[in-house]
Amino acid sequence: MSNDAATGTPTLDGPQQEPPAHGLGASLPPADARAKTEGTFPYAADLWAEGLLWAAILRSPHPHARIVSIDTAAAAEMPGVRAVVTHEDVPGDSAYGRRIADRPVFASEVVRHHGEAIAAVAADHPDTARLAAAAIAVEYEVLDPVTDPEKAFAAEPLHPDGNLIRHIPLRYGDPEITGEVVVEGLYRIGRQDPAPIGAEAGLAVPRPDGGVEIYTASTDPHTDRDLAAACFGLEPDRVKVVVTGVPGATGDREDPGFQIPLGLLALRTGCPVKLAATREESFLGHAHRHPTLLRYRHHADAEGRLVKVEAQILLDAGAYADASSESLAAAVAFACGPYVVPHAFIEGWAVRTNNPPSGHVRGEGAMQVCAAYEGQMDKLAAKLGVEPAELRLRNVLATGDILPTSQTVTCPAPVAELLRSVRDFPLPPLPKDTPEAAWLLPGGPEGAGEPGAVRRGVGYALGMVHMLGAEGADEVSTATVKVHDGVATVICAAVETGQGFATLARQIVQETLGIEEVHVASVDTDQPPAGPAAHGRHTWVSGGAVERAAKMVRTQLLQPLAHKFGMSTELLQITDGKITSYDGVLSTTVTEAMDGKELWATAQCRPHPTEPLDASGQGDAFVGLAFCAIRAVVDVDIELGSVRVVEMAVAQDVGRVLNPAQLATRIEAGVTQGIGTALTENLRTTRGVVRRPDLTGYALPTSLDAPDIRIVKLVEERDVVAPFGAKPASAAPVVTSPAAVASAVRAATGRPISRLPIRPQAAVPAVPAGS
Repeated sequence: MSNDAATGTPTLDGPQQEPPAHGLGASLPPADARAKTEGTFPYAADLWAEGLLWAAILRSPHPHARIVSIDTAAAAEMPGVRAVVTHEDVPGDSAYGRRIADRPVFASEVVRHHGEAIAAVAADHPDTARLAAAAIAVEYEVLDPVTDPEKAFAAEPLHPDGNLIRHIPLRYGDPEITGEVVVEGLYRIGRQDPAPIGAEAGLAVPRPDGGVEIYTASTDPHTDRDLAAACFGLEPDRVKVVVTGVPGATGDREDPGFQIPLGLLALRTGCPVKLAATREESFLGHAHRHPTLLRYRHHADAEGRLVKVEAQILLDAGAYADASSESLAAAVAFACGPYVVPHAFIEGWAVRTNNPPSGHVRGEGAMQVCAAYEGQMDKLAAKLGVEPAELRLRNVLATGDILPTSQTVTCPAPVAELLRSVRDFPLPPLPKDTPEAAWLLPGGPEGAGEPGAVRRGVGYALGMVHMLGAEGADEVSTATVKVHDGVATVICAAVETGQGFATLARQIVQETLGIEEVHVASVDTDQPPAGPAAHGRHTWVSGGAVERAAKMVRTQLLQPLAHKFGMSTELLQITDGKITSYDGVLSTTVTEAMDGKELWATAQCRPHPTEPLDASGQGDAFVGLAFCAIRAVVDVDIELGSVRVVEMAVAQDVGRVLNPAQLATRIEAGVTQGIGTALTENLRTTRGVVRRPDLTGYALPTSLDAPDIRIVKLVEERDVVAPFGAKPASAAPVVTSPAAVASAVRAATGRPISRLPIRPQAAVPAVPAGS
């Protein structure tokens, strides 16, 4: 698949064929598209129940403090207040965590970050709840926060587990080897927020058996249920999580820190309790991308071929561990990028600080190192006088090469093909110097400087991400397919977060069973687990489970017919609701073959196992890899430092195109998110206190910031171990596009550009003395 050069619309290479109306390969629209565009889609914030109470959470104004006392008397006595809960009211585990249970439900002795939950209130009106939360008197002894991750090593422990979460010393090759050409760099990546479209919201309803049901936009409902049940002191089967209206997710959509207080209040009051977080609470409560400090030294021979890479990577985990261990593993493993590096020595650390918590955000770990190693490749190209794209081509990975973790790349790795595709794609024309084209200038018509100060730059970046979980994670999903009266139903706890799983499930069943009408059931924890919506899991694992279940139903449907006509089921095919034999003797419809029966099957999908990285960073830690190449074209006003991204040309390794329109949308969204990382998105803090936690202080890219995104090539080289051969689509462009933008700004300005997001002063070339 490639793009039309004029329009950027995805087109199939070779002879053009009419796309199928349904099944795999069709651009089937999402089932909820109309409801979302018309504003009738039921989001979690729209939930309601009879006798509803409202919740509010009191949060710490300090990033680090000792709690001397908490007095809830004034809040509890306010008219309309039904319950006030603190750490003393948590009946089960006092702390939770998806990987390490180190984050308290409510702070008890020490506050470790700005916005940490202290107490929660339930009242009969949301204003009453907020006033009551504000009336809780907390006496703090303010402590000096540790906000510099480099100082966390020598600082007093911020947590009983210490400040060091994980250290990975990767050792690969000969440490004494040196190259003829050496370049060094120091890089800093800011704190990106997932900035979900809708802030966290949910409803908890007590059950007659003493349990509770939580209705929320969870992306991993079974893990959320288990964490909540442990804190409630209940068995998991007495807690039910029902997934409601997810408004999109780029990471862990719902932090349990919102759900657990909600459930506690419902259990305490015996009434339904609703919580709808403000945007400020959302910024303060959930996890962010890890701010990262990276030091690099690249060694190469005289021809520019890499000899050795040395790096130090420091991830700021904030107050609690969350997904920091996994993020660090990805950062260390991919620290050299999709390049052949015979010798690599990488030191990686993740440490606790008093900064806002960090966790899973799309492309975690891989995005930060991509910005750094591509900065190094630009430096190396400049030092050698070689074109940046050519230097990269001399070093790219291919199938059969070995990563610095000693894992062999067994999946398709068409990195050179991707890079050549974006390099050879026609460049966009230069804007004309006319008033009508003023909006094309950096800053727009109101903020643009003189057209003569605008410089154009072209930059390149290659990125890689891993698929599914890593380091021994047990990746498994279960799905059931039922067919009755010509209608199929898919039951799977894979949450539709905007990645398109619900649409893919429909397409799989259409393809396998020839049934056009397919429904996907809503998700709750009464269903078998399917795992979190991350790393392309549901396309692979849950899609694989749906396919297996559908094939089992297909066998049930075809076996009686095959037996009757004395042939095997492999000689029968289902197309457009009709069953035919290879010789044309048999021809009937699926409905006639069903004869009023209900058929169903349940299946699991579990990919091959991985292993943790060992003490020297070695091991087969990843199920598979996906690659992306991007060429960025930018215009920079070298007097103002403003940057306009003109075009992003994308070539991606996708394995197989399952839904062309949906795939293009995912890639375009990933590129746009990466542009935000490159130019605007940075959750700023002052000594640990978040500055302006709202969508005016945190600048997201809008439609006016989105450039022309040209999907130049989609390489369909199927991964034989993946169901359908497909690879995840959205994480790779998120990882690659910030590095490509930074590379283009370097080309335009001659400046090193070593920090993301790019600040205006960094894009203004230094003025020579005496000029």
